[in-house]
Amino acid sequence: MRVGLAYNVKPADPPDHLPEDAFEEYDSEATVGHLCDALSRLGHDVRRLPAGGGFVDALRRESPDIVFNIAEGEGGRCREAHIPAVLEMLSVPYVGSDPLTLSVTLDKPMAKRLVAHDGFPTPAFRTFRSADEVASLPFPFPAIVKPVFEGSSKGVRLSSRAADKDRVREMVRFVTETYGQDALVEAFVPGAEVTVGVLGNDPPRVAGMMEIAPKTVPSSEFVYSLEVKRDWENRVIYRVPPALPGTVLSEIGRCALGVYRLLGCRDFSRIDFRIDGDGVPQFIECNPLPGLSPGYGDLPILAERMGTPYVSLVGEILSHALVRLGMGPA
Repeated sequence: MRVGLAYNVKPADPPDHLPEDAFEEYDSEATVGHLCDALSRLGHDVRRLPAGGGFVDALRRESPDIVFNIAEGEGGRCREAHIPAVLEMLSVPYVGSDPLTLSVTLDKPMAKRLVAHDGFPTPAFRTFRSADEVASLPFPFPAIVKPVFEGSSKGVRLSSRAADKDRVREMVRFVTETYGQDALVEAFVPGAEVTVGVLGNDPPRVAGMMEIAPKTVPSSEFVYSLEVKRDWENRVIYRVPPALPGTVLSEIGRCALGVYRLLGCRDFSRIDFRIDGDGVPQFIECNPLPGLSPGYGDLPILAERMGTPYVSLVGEILSHALVRLGMGPA
């Protein structure tokens, strides 16, 4: 089968005027190479389709049977929907979630509203357009401040955890002025951070759970920030399975599958929770375009530790898409 790989890569020489993490969501050339190699080892003819202005021309030239989409898009809160929308317009089958799901999940407050409406716990929050709007919060401190529509911990720093209103204002100003978007101010959940890999469609399954446990600070102060992700081997321990009671793990799994279905995820996704003081999983965010870098991306790490090698993980994701599209055996 001819498989096109749609992707964005980090520029070798990013512009100086942009934030240091402006291209944090984009993949490295090494990750693209690993995915191409995995798909080739599965027996497919792989064609590279760099996302951007030349994407449609490349798509027509290479004429893939299906596109394995990991492209993050360029600009705006609907950027992750760009490539799938083009593929749908041109009737090209693709792996992964559709434009609506990718847009909704990138907008953290929108996803939280939908999840809360369906009865899944998520921390209380408010959004602010500027630091001048910050007067009071409808929940106690501490809080955490994030950009409204970013991923890969863009805009999330160790200093994003705010113990008082002055720090909230400071971090809201940082987010709004640096990233040109509203700031999400969310009640900080002090317990364990757990990410859940979900694969498949009818029905989906929990592929594994991984606790991101801090090495240098207590969980009550831990922020899975840009600094931590870039230095994860020194900053955190990845526990698979998480060191949590069975009842809590069962509830995490129930919530993960429920959120996956609710938000319309397809084929694969990663869903993040923090566990509150009562042992309740609080939904943080859903990522239907999780990083697939072996040895670095959370989904490949937890899959490997659950006994699923990288090539098998990539093969399962593709297989779920082919079955969903009626292009492969059920």
